[in-house]
Amino acid sequence: MQYNQFIGLGVAGNFAGHLEQAGEALDFANVKTQEIIQPKAIFPFYVPAKQLAEYSFLSQYPLSSSQIQSPKTEKADNLQIEPEIALICDIHYSEKKVTALTPRFFTAYNDCSIRHPNARKICEKKNWGANTKGISDHLIPLTSFQKGCEIDKYRIACFHQRNGELNQYGVDSPTIGYSYFHQKLLDWIIDRMNNQIDEGPMNDIAYLLQQANYPTQAIVSIGATRYTDFGEYNFLQPGDISMVIVYDGKKYSLSEIAKMAETGQFANDISTLIQKVI
Repeated sequence: MQYNQFIGLGVAGNFAGHLEQAGEALDFANVKTQEIIQPKAIFPFYVPAKQLAEYSFLSQYPLSSSQIQSPKTEKADNLQIEPEIALICDIHYSEKKVTALTPRFFTAYNDCSIRHPNARKICEKKNWGANTKGISDHLIPLTSFQKGCEIDKYRIACFHQRNGELNQYGVDSPTIGYSYFHQKLLDWIIDRMNNQIDEGPMNDIAYLLQQANYPTQAIVSIGATRYTDFGEYNFLQPGDISMVIVYDGKKYSLSEIAKMAETGQFANDISTLIQKVI
């Protein structure tokens, strides 16, 4: 599926400890939140608009279900998988303000990121051209995004493979482990879409929505999980395989998922995202 007309947004700091592991906590040191567990900001990774001035790189379509393109820039210190879930949402407006988000599907997502500490905006680490973000072809339908809905029993696993050697890259995590989830998360994202300003590491999202002529659909990646020790200190190289797996935790165990990852053969009810670094 192509998402050329969707705006792409991500949530920063929605899993406890991830920003610290990613070396990004200081980026948000001056961002005020209403409670400790609140995410820090939302950021754009793709904006379907032609006139974005200094953020023109955001108009490059970055999504792939099979490849990760290595950065070709001196700013690319390190490249890491960011395993998470993406929501495929409808956006509702009234008088050019976002009034609601309706998640229709969820899926495995890789918010693959460059680690360079001098970036002015978090979005500068997120889109460096085609095939720089990952989204699974396997979407799982949602009948709602309320407590007890389909997504609540799912878990997020992440593996890295190099020269045939498989390692667990992300801590296997339940979807309900997100700091903000369900309607609380949606309400917060809607507020940020309408009111987040261009300050520090953040972008003015309302301006970007305007520039994109108010898109009616969005991909929203809701936050990366914590890394294992291996994932925190090992970075992607050409030839590596990245795997983000979203699976029913009541049906499968992590050991069963790991065995599938070793063979590259997964059950067809699992949302898998397998990308080769090129």
